[in-house]
Amino acid sequence: MKRTKKVKAVKKTKKQTQPKQAQTRSKAARAHIAEGTRFFAIAGRPTKAQFIKAYGSQGTKMTWAQRAEGGVDAKRFQASLAAKGRA
Repeated sequence: MKRTKKVKAVKKTKKQTQPKQAQTRSKAARAHIAEGTRFFAIAGRPTKAQFIKAYGSQGTKMTWAQRAEGGVDAKRFQASLAAKGRA
């Protein structure tokens, strides 16, 4: 008579996930986000590489106000990018 090993079945239980809480932002924060999105659209929806080319390595971390202080605002972004591409 052969002996067979009994394999215990491991019962897997699903983790109960907590429902994500909706993030509530103040009206001021929503206004700032909307303004940044508006400037992003005015600038022609640039990529990260284009931000780096126009503003340097910190270009993606800057706000639009900081970028404007640097000399290139959202309205002139594409022209600046084209000029840097020619040089």
